[in-house]
Amino acid sequence: MQTNAMPPEINGQAGGIPEATVARLPVYLRALYGLAERGISTVASEELAAAAGVNSAKLRKDLSHLGSYGIRGVGYDVDYLVYQVSRTLGLTQDWPVVIVGAGNLGRALANYGGFVSRGFTIAAMLDSDPGIVGSKIARLTVRHVDELEALVARHKVAIGVIATPAGSAQGVCDRLVSAGVTSILNFAPVVLTVPDGVDVRKVDLSIELQILAFHAQRRSAARPDPDLADPDQANTDQASTDQASTDLAGAQLAAQA
Repeated sequence: MQTNAMPPEINGQAGGIPEATVARLPVYLRALYGLAERGISTVASEELAAAAGVNSAKLRKDLSHLGSYGIRGVGYDVDYLVYQVSRTLGLTQDWPVVIVGAGNLGRALANYGGFVSRGFTIAAMLDSDPGIVGSKIARLTVRHVDELEALVARHKVAIGVIATPAGSAQGVCDRLVSAGVTSILNFAPVVLTVPDGVDVRKVDLSIELQILAFHAQRRSAARPDPDLADPDQANTDQASTDQASTDLAGAQLAAQA
């Protein structure tokens, strides 16, 4: 059993692209889209690395797995690199997506315009609430969850998004898998159990907020109270705080590496 895995054709064990590199490719793609929108046609590795929040050596190594090395003194062609990264991620084709759960989160996901521009089409929305079924969300009519298997087959759904309460998530996941869906994005606050060959990505906003709270607490603890500080000690205290912030930033970058 597994809860999260990369497809064998792109993981390091199969001699393809390392999993850590795959995880950074969407970040590079987002930075490249930003450059393209500003009319920038070429970008140096240092500039792209800064926009993506990584060091330039790591970026160049990652892009070399795609066969892209840039031109010395010129950099990378932005449009071509967008194509290379998109092709590697499988975004040069449309991916039908079904969203199960039409509550506030499901509605927000359905209304997010960025999916279409990135190669994802919301093919169907499902819910079990009689008060929601039949309503319109983002030009889609919410269908009853009983139609899940039929809609997956009809639209050849490749990716399932679970935006249900935790208690319903595993059952929905089981039905998606049985219907042939092998890629699942899970927003429910629960760890899903899936068979080998099914990839699950979990997004838990509360966990991300808790991590941010931890770092905010650390910064607050390192910051001296100005009402209690000795004026003669102010410069020393500020230097200590700056060093603590620097150490924290380094730890965050290392964790993301």
